[in-house]
Amino acid sequence: MKMLRLTAASLCVASWLVFPAAAGAQGTVLRTVPHSNLAVLDPIWTTAYMSRNHGYMIYDTLFGTDEKGQIKPQMVEEWSVSPDKRLWTFKLRKGLEFHDGKPVTSEDVVPSIARWAKRDTLGQVLDGFIERMDAPAPDTFRLFLKEPCGFVLEALGKPSSNVPFIMPKRIAETDAFKQIEEHIGSGPYVFKRDEFKPGALAVYLKNAKYVPRKEPPSGTTGGKRVFIDRIEWVLALRDAQTQVIALQKGEIDMIERVPFEQIVPLRAEKSIDLVIKDPIGFQYIGRFNHLHPPFNNPKVRLAAIAAFWDQEAFLKAQIGVKDLYKTCASMFTCGTTYATTAGSEIQSKSNMRKAQTLLKESGYDGTPVVILKPTDIATINKLPDVGAQLLRQAGFKVDVQAMDWQTMVGRRAKKDAPDKGGWNLFFTAVVAPDTWNPIANFGLSGACDKAWFGWACDEKLEQLRAKFARSTDEAEKKKLASELQARGFEIGTHMPVGEYVAPSAVRKGVKGLVVGPGDFYWNIRKEN
Repeated sequence: MKMLRLTAASLCVASWLVFPAAAGAQGTVLRTVPHSNLAVLDPIWTTAYMSRNHGYMIYDTLFGTDEKGQIKPQMVEEWSVSPDKRLWTFKLRKGLEFHDGKPVTSEDVVPSIARWAKRDTLGQVLDGFIERMDAPAPDTFRLFLKEPCGFVLEALGKPSSNVPFIMPKRIAETDAFKQIEEHIGSGPYVFKRDEFKPGALAVYLKNAKYVPRKEPPSGTTGGKRVFIDRIEWVLALRDAQTQVIALQKGEIDMIERVPFEQIVPLRAEKSIDLVIKDPIGFQYIGRFNHLHPPFNNPKVRLAAIAAFWDQEAFLKAQIGVKDLYKTCASMFTCGTTYATTAGSEIQSKSNMRKAQTLLKESGYDGTPVVILKPTDIATINKLPDVGAQLLRQAGFKVDVQAMDWQTMVGRRAKKDAPDKGGWNLFFTAVVAPDTWNPIANFGLSGACDKAWFGWACDEKLEQLRAKFARSTDEAEKKKLASELQARGFEIGTHMPVGEYVAPSAVRKGVKGLVVGPGDFYWNIRKEN
């Protein structure tokens, strides 16, 4: 048996983590420490980025988004639109095959789109335009729209959670609110379900039958060429120092998200490269549960937003490395098309005294705020403590409850009362494509039970999003985006608490990391 060489500091975490001797015989092996544990294997059921990354390993998409934000075909070879913009016809490219040897057909595509559209914020909007879908030929599928809309390709090429991955028909027909039990796709890697050890190890093998596109890789588009025979996600190494020591010793090849406290020493490490794969970066947000006290009261939500007036407090505590973060008053990623300060005064121009006044005026009765704190994600694990401190200063009672990220992912999906296993507030980091326009931004959905965790319910938000979806005029869309954000701040859907970029750390011989809003493992080469 070949055991991963670990220092004494790591033995309590993974002394039992053993890799099969056969791994070396299978060719090139790349070992990486992902940013979190992998617990949910259904990337449609959850928006968790680990599940999304798992999806990109084994599934493929109809379209993708390149590193410049442009939509490009992926599984689709060609498409056409009727003169009235209501009929979209797509033809699949040749050579698409699922891992079980069966060809990918339009009969697989239609239920895959349908299931995704029930869970994804952007998919739900598109679903409102779709009259029906059909599959007139094995390589052809069609969308019949009730009326024209200007984001069909943007929806089908959505690069982040939830991604419209294509699954076999029998799997895609699973109830959208139940997790799938088979994990077979047509993507560049095959998931080794028999080697999966939750909390310890996930293994992916090169899909030798995958036919990549001819274009260069960019974001989630282009040729997904695989030069690594076996990818091992080492899930057990959660301690930041242990991760770095393992990387320095060559026991692992990459750390997806370098713990911020390790950035400065790693910049001086000659055997390691720090790579920013996503230069647009992430936005930190705090999300309220709109169903239960105290945040079922919009005035209480506004008091909390005002208490978070100092984004620098979050960023300095969580990141600390000044050149990696910036404050941002927009709910849409700063530097992107729809970024605006509209309505942000409740946060950006408030102070603690303002928050205290608002809380008193709200009639807050002392109900404790249950904040979920993930302990095992180095990029967000300090945000809850900062948030708790600021809320207490404003006059809130706070109960911070610690757990691992995957437990939190399951808990935030529960609508139970906070004292019955539910929650009031959580913090997370969101990539730019999940926030950069009003219909992709799941924090700005007011669709009640169909909205993102927190279940904001607001008719005006939905009316504005519907107008945005129908608009083809860019000036009008920017105006609507500003109105949407202003409404989001007015009712307190959530609050932005800063933006940052997150370097990955790789050994010098690891090359070819793809730029884009995710952790992608095609195009990577390991030279030594």
